[in-house]
Amino acid sequence: MKKIVDYRKLLGVTEAAELLELKNSYRSLMKAWHPDKFQDSPESKLEAEEKSKTIIEAYHFLVSIAPETRNQSFAEYTITTSTSAIADFEYKSQVLKISFTDGNTYEYFDVPKAVYVKLINADSPGRFARRHIYNDYVYRSVSKLVANA
Repeated sequence: MKKIVDYRKLLGVTEAAELLELKNSYRSLMKAWHPDKFQDSPESKLEAEEKSKTIIEAYHFLVSIAPETRNQSFAEYTITTSTSAIADFEYKSQVLKISFTDGNTYEYFDVPKAVYVKLINADSPGRFARRHIYNDYVYRSVSKLVANA
């Protein structure tokens, strides 16, 4: 997904970056782009505000999909995907968002349109998703993001 690649490029980290590396990169970029450092002109302060918002968004997004973060919530994820039915799903720009009957919602990234079409046409969307989506694509919990916000 282009968003993931762009965010990694912005923070200067690789796909294998761990949480500590993400945090260090984030802090150094925020020190460099903090709007309080650009008091000399309104244009540069505005640019720094926009850049810092993008850095914050990139950091939070990459932390949410980091392997360490997913490992911490893997037990809950497994329970949701194996015991809860799919309540609803939507697809937009290779991002599949699945809402479950237990209240959890997950986003799956880089899902090809062909896989989404097969999900729609499956006799049992839950069974199809267990076999072809849940463990095959990078995901993050949307429910946790809302709860933490």
